[in-house]
Amino acid sequence: MKRLFYLVDSIDSVQNISDDLHQRGVTDWRFHIVSKDEAGLYTHRLHSASVLDKTDLPRFVERGMLIGALFALFFVVPLALWGGLEWPMAAYVAMGAFAIIAGGWLGGFGGISTENYRIRKFHGDIEAGRYLVMVDVPKKHVSQMEELMALNHPEAELQGEGSSVNNPLAGADGKIHVVH
Repeated sequence: MKRLFYLVDSIDSVQNISDDLHQRGVTDWRFHIVSKDEAGLYTHRLHSASVLDKTDLPRFVERGMLIGALFALFFVVPLALWGGLEWPMAAYVAMGAFAIIAGGWLGGFGGISTENYRIRKFHGDIEAGRYLVMVDVPKKHVSQMEELMALNHPEAELQGEGSSVNNPLAGADGKIHVVH
C-alpha cells in the first residue's frame, strides 16, 4: 500500500473529499485526516487519524522490541548455553520474552510523545490550520487516485507519497542511515 499525502485549506473541502472517496469504496480504515481542529472533524463526522498515525508509537515499540530481542540474543542465549545454571529451558525462554516485551514497552514511552516521522514535515501547515489528508491506496491504483483527486478536488495539493507501513529503522527524516 502507498499512502498519498494531501494538504487542504478548508474543512468543507475535506468533507467533499471524504464523501467522494466513500462513494468510491474507500473506507475510513484507508482514509485519515490530521488537523489541529479535532472538534471540527468530530462535528463533520470525518475520520480523524488515530494516535498510531499521529505519533511514532508503533515505530518506537518496534525499535524497542528489536533492542530487546538483541539483548535476549546476546545475553540470555549465552547465559542459557554457557552460564552453568541448572535452570529449565522455560526460564530462559521467559527471560527472552520478557526482554522483548520490556523493550517494546519502554520504546513506547518515547514514541507516544514524538510526532510521526511521516507527518513531521507537515507540522507547520497543520499548526497553521490546514488539514492533512492521508489516503492509503494499493500500489496499482496510485495513478488512478492521483488523477481522481486532481480532477475532482484541485484544491487538494498532493504533497507526496510514502509507505503505509512503519519502518522501525528509519531516522527522523524517514530515511535509513547506516552511518550518521
